[in-house]
Amino acid sequence: METSRIEELIQAGLPDAQATVTGDGRHFEAAVVSAAFEGKSLIQRHRMVLDTVRAQIDSDELHALSITSARTPAEIS
Repeated sequence: METSRIEELIQAGLPDAQATVTGDGRHFEAAVVSAAFEGKSLIQRHRMVLDTVRAQIDSDELHALSITSARTPAEIS
């Protein structure tokens, strides 16, 4: 799976999100910024991101995705 495809999936599932994904073709890391994270716990934020790629994880098309950061736009300013 390509990093750009994972970014597209995250951005489709969280329409206001900015996602940066790196990886080796099987194991990936994502940094995501989204206003949708406002008021959410870290676990809730990670689940929101993972839910955007759930079908790919379940089918093993995507083996592993680590969320390195999940922040709101205000948290990066």
